[in-house]
Parts: sequence; C-alpha cells; structure tokens
Amino acid sequence: MRKPSSKIREEIARLQDQLKTAETREAERIGRLALRAGLGDIEIEDNELITVLEEVAARFRKGGPRAGKPTSAPVAPGAAAGSGGEA
Repeated sequence: MRKPSSKIREEIARLQDQLKTAETREAERIGRLALRAGLGDIEIEDNELITVLEEVAARFRKGGPRAGKPTSAPVAPGAAAGSGGEA
C-alpha cells in the first residue's frame, strides 16, 4: 500500500527536525572542544580553518597511525589552553 503524499511530507518534516537537532548538538560539542583546544584565541580565516579541519577529519576517517589517540596530555576540564575557555 502506498503512503499518501501528505504522510510523506509529515515524515520528511519530522526527519528534518531530527536532523536539525542532531546538527545543533554536534555543532555545540565541536564548538566546546574547539574552545577548550584554544581555537577561539587564534586569528585565522574561516576557509583556512575549514581546510585544516577537513584534513583532521580525513586523518581520522582513514584510521591513520594516530587516529583516536591524543597527541599530547589531555587537557583537564576548565583548563583550556590560553584564555579561550567557556565562560
């Protein structure tokens, strides 16, 4: 049995809401981590930062030799590098 187009539209709207919520949650997480890493204090053009972040993402997707392993000692919560921590 086929779904009527109105039901499909409702399902699409529901899925779009779920997607928006998931993207917001992911963006907030990445933003908090970026601030803890001190990226808030660095003056860098958005395009350059995007390029570098794409390179990092590619490294982790490939499962490179250090993927998933910290490159230095972990930063304690609230002890962000520089003064770019969350207020």
